[in-house]
Amino acid sequence: MRTPHPTLRLLTLLLVSMMTIMASAAISPSLPRLRMAFEWVPGIDLWVRLVVSLPALFTAMGAPLAGMLIDRFGRKRLLVAAVALYGVAGSLPGVLTSLPLILVCRALLGLAVGGLMTTAAALIADYYAGPERGVVLGRQAASMGVGGFVFMLGGGLLADIHWRAPFAVYLYAFLILPLILFFLPEPEVKRGPVAGGAARVALPWSTLWQVYGLAMVGMMIFYLIPLQLPFLLRRLGVQSSALAGLAVGVSTVVGSVVSLRYAKVRQVLGYRSIMAVLFACMALGYVLVGMSHSYAAVVGGLAVSGLGQGLLTPNMANWAGEVAPEAARGRVMGFLTTSLFLGQFISPLLAQPLIGAVGLEGAFLAAGGLLSTLAGTFGALAWHAARERSGAVQAAK
Repeated sequence: MRTPHPTLRLLTLLLVSMMTIMASAAISPSLPRLRMAFEWVPGIDLWVRLVVSLPALFTAMGAPLAGMLIDRFGRKRLLVAAVALYGVAGSLPGVLTSLPLILVCRALLGLAVGGLMTTAAALIADYYAGPERGVVLGRQAASMGVGGFVFMLGGGLLADIHWRAPFAVYLYAFLILPLILFFLPEPEVKRGPVAGGAARVALPWSTLWQVYGLAMVGMMIFYLIPLQLPFLLRRLGVQSSALAGLAVGVSTVVGSVVSLRYAKVRQVLGYRSIMAVLFACMALGYVLVGMSHSYAAVVGGLAVSGLGQGLLTPNMANWAGEVAPEAARGRVMGFLTTSLFLGQFISPLLAQPLIGAVGLEGAFLAAGGLLSTLAGTFGALAWHAARERSGAVQAAK
């Protein structure tokens, strides 16, 4: 098979990556209208949020299995199957009248996202190395941010027509399938050991557990925005779903711009220093949102938080990809996907009791306080590590 042009290969990877953010972004602005359609269901406030977050649970469960499968059998076949399932399960709720069936489709969508996100991450680690990998990961995060903005705004416009309409955007998957077939070659990598074969590949768990934990916490806090912001804006008098989508999209656009600079940031700062910076930006943004009394003020807070959000995903993926052995790269990226999406699923489960106790504004302020603590902790860790390196250099002299 002829090797595809590098630009077409990269473009296909970026278009596939955009599908991960669509899993929630496309229908997030329609949540208030979806709630009205099923307001007779007991506990609807939680159930309607699970329409957005339930895919994350099944992504978290399916991603490790996807990682093991692609390490054993290769990347491309699983990616094609995942994208096809994504298109079917994502769009079908647009014609369903049963909330339980809608939730089943959302669960299947989550399994599809687990397969395609894990495979996309592994392919980037396979195709690129060193500084080039950092550049591509930044572009990937930027494309996800741009996709989030486009699909959030589009979903909001469609939701103003009918709450079912945004589900049609998942048909996008079928436009991507031919590109995958033609422009993503199966990489030549070492396959993981078969059962009864060689010893398992040793993994750097001390580093990976840190990466996975940070990814889960970061995504858990980030998901306050798509899940809770439309309801906060309604409390401020903003009834338009399109305006809600535009507001949420602002943070993703700002994050996209920052993501494009990730490789440059990584040349200057270590992984822990980047965590300190991104948590500090997110903390300030969440505090501003929690203190806002107008639509413009909320948008300003979201823009500030986007400065940090744009660094989160590429930093986690680059950190994990750098320490992952080639033969276990699928598994490493699978567990990273699990961590990211488990954070998404946990977010509403923790947020709802918090909102009940302190209100929507108080929940954003509490998140800002937690993020400030994390920023200070990682700032101290980075400073301590820098002093140790400086001491070692002086001792060597």
